Amino acid sequence: MAFKSGFVNIVGNPNVGKSTLMNILVGERLSIITAKSQTTRHRIMGVVTTDDYQIVYSDTPGVLKPIYKLQESMLKYSESALDDADVILYITDVLETRTKNQFFIDMVNRLACPIVLLINKIDLSTQEQVVEMMDEWKSIIPKAEIYPVSALHKFNTDKIFDRIVSLLPENPPYFEKDRLTDKPERFFVSEIIRENILTLYDKEIPYSVEVQVETFKEEESIIRIGTVINVIRDSQKGIIIGKGGTALKRLGTMARKELEAFFGKKIYLEIFVKVSKDWRDNTNRLKGFGYEV
Repeated sequence: MAFKSGFVNIVGNPNVGKSTLMNILVGERLSIITAKSQTTRHRIMGVVTTDDYQIVYSDTPGVLKPIYKLQESMLKYSESALDDADVILYITDVLETRTKNQFFIDMVNRLACPIVLLINKIDLSTQEQVVEMMDEWKSIIPKAEIYPVSALHKFNTDKIFDRIVSLLPENPPYFEKDRLTDKPERFFVSEIIRENILTLYDKEIPYSVEVQVETFKEEESIIRIGTVINVIRDSQKGIIIGKGGTALKRLGTMARKELEAFFGKKIYLEIFVKVSKDWRDNTNRLKGFGYEV
């Protein structure tokens, strides 16, 4: 049997479960997951390799109509995933409006590659409603193969994995066998800290921050990491730090524990907070943070 490999790119609107499904399919926790929208800001690859095939998954930001340059960059990641896909996983759920962001659905309908459409969160609906949704989505994206799933309960995810393997084209592997992702270690440091910010802080705070890893020094028994949380206003800096530094200390403790679990090593973590006004609309700052603008 010839070796198969390909890019399986995961797209869809915010909060439909793209990152959860990505982590399940890869078998590793690569994408951060929270209940807040716009959690994923980058395109994150996860690689699954066996003796017979290699699947290169891409998790992408939720599709939205951009207001500032950061969101323009996020939309570019989603649109670029349509350009190089061998298989598209279009994720929706039982809650969202079917034709939300119709412009992106129109782009999906013009694709030549296979489209697998997953209706997620079916545990929140009835069987009759799911059947009705499947019929409706078939009229919206006629080419798509449609499957009901529950990422939370891992319902039908094994079936989806097998179908993806069957759709892969014959190709040599794109990455070495032990490669798990295209992102460096520093990226996951910033994502883990940002995930905890999304969990701990309310309102506009999570959407106004960007985490920079300034130092990453790995020693035999410890990794020493220095980071900066960028916010857009002085008032946000005060909220992140909290009275007497209590909020920042709690954030640091939670992030350090997750980082130790992620790296399997003791972590010494420093977090500073600074105001970087309008970083979301500043091209040079966005490039410095690793965004494509």
